[in-house]
Parts: sequence; structure tokens; C-alpha cells
Amino acid sequence: MAITAITGAAAQLPTTPTLPSTGQIGWTGGTGPAGAIPAGDTAAATATAGAAGTQSFGQMMTKALDSLQGAQAKADRLAVSAATGDLTNVHDYMIASTEASLATELTVAVRNKAVDSFNQIMNMGV
Repeated sequence: MAITAITGAAAQLPTTPTLPSTGQIGWTGGTGPAGAIPAGDTAAATATAGAAGTQSFGQMMTKALDSLQGAQAKADRLAVSAATGDLTNVHDYMIASTEASLATELTVAVRNKAVDSFNQIMNMGV
């Protein structure tokens, strides 16, 4: 049954958090298979993560900003086409404009949360 599979998996979970010696802070889930958890944001971990199909936080942010820039460029291109009379479907411009607007709002919200988090960490007493 599924219950025995869950029980067997739960028995393998660590009961105490472990901190690696690589400088990573936080819960790592104990010791797992080699390469299961990246050791930190280093060149070796990035190469390993790229091979495994995962991305670091910096890579995800870069990809998101590139996507935002692409959405804004598309909306700008369609706006010029609409202004010159070359655009046949106005709804294409409206969709691209709304996508760019929402992506910009999301980026600003993430930036504001990151700045707030940084300020809270800096104001903590040690």
C-alpha cells in the first residue's frame, strides 16, 4: 500500500538540521545523495546545476528580466505599428501592452519585497 511507502520514506528523513561547511545558511535536509543539494552559489555548483536542469537564483532573475525586456520591446514595436497604421489587429497590441504592464508591475513588486527584506535584515540586532 501507499502507507508503507510513505512510512519507509519518512524513516529516511533526517531529524535534525545540518549546516554544511561551505557557508550555506539554513536547512539542507541532512545528508542526501551526492549532488542532490547544491553547496552554494559557486561556479562548480552552477555548472552542476546547469547540467541537472536547475538554475541558480541569479540565473532565474536574469532570465526574468530578459523576458520583461522582450515583452516591453514587443509592445513598443506593436505600438509603433499601430501608430503608423501598419497594425491590422489592434488586439495584438492590447495583449502585448497588458503583458508588458503586468510583467513590469510584478518586477517592481519583487524588487520592493527584496529591498524590504534587506532592510529588515540590516535592522536586526545581533
